[in-house]
Amino acid sequence: MSIRIPHNSFLLIVAFLPLWTMAQPGQFISSARSVSSTSRDKAALPGDASGVGTESAQAARVMPLFGERAKSGEQIEFEINFLNDCDQNFSNRGEASQFFAARGWDYLGESQLDTAAYRFNLAWLLNEKNVDAYWGLGVVCYQQNKLDQAIRMLGKGLAIADTNAVLMTDLATVELMQFQQKKDPTHLADAETHLAKALTILPDNATAHIKMALLQYTKADYGRAWEHIHQARQIDFSSIDLTLLNELIAKQPDPKGVFK
Repeated sequence: MSIRIPHNSFLLIVAFLPLWTMAQPGQFISSARSVSSTSRDKAALPGDASGVGTESAQAARVMPLFGERAKSGEQIEFEINFLNDCDQNFSNRGEASQFFAARGWDYLGESQLDTAAYRFNLAWLLNEKNVDAYWGLGVVCYQQNKLDQAIRMLGKGLAIADTNAVLMTDLATVELMQFQQKKDPTHLADAETHLAKALTILPDNATAHIKMALLQYTKADYGRAWEHIHQARQIDFSSIDLTLLNELIAKQPDPKGVFK
């Protein structure tokens, strides 16, 4: 996704807490996805089953991939009816999957996380290769501060679209945040790997440069951090994180003398 996601900074280490902000409702991750122009789904469309079914079934509908658990008879019946309804309302299941994923992004933009999660689940049910289904569920988990699940969902999406540089940047951003919370250097290493690959695929990804600058700042490699700051500046000056910039200047003056 390009996805509709405002620029955001995240926590890495407690010592640099002023550099970061935690996820808040209404925020996505790091990229910028456009809003779908398709009209909002109506109550009569397939998959609208609010208040229908057992409490357990209702809970599963807003869990990533329906909770990834054995299906009950109720769930199987629901899926059969839902797929049949979609077959009657759409040209094919791929089209239906894209429709429900688009609705998921719409609801995410309104901070309706449960409704968004349900729509992404329906998109996945229709097409397990729909990257947006995993990406959207990853964003939902991120907004709920369920970072382990967010990383897993985004990783599933990346396994399908392994050259999507924007998705890689989103995954790396969450891995950086997870590093702050768990202090596991594996997360930092994974984030660096994903950002490096993202920049190889899409060198003009200003957001990826800013995230890489932040990562290098965390590693105390201030020279490389400045390199990425300047690359981001040349691509999109508005992408620069002013808090990071001030912290970096305090550690090492700008070698190019642009920022003082």
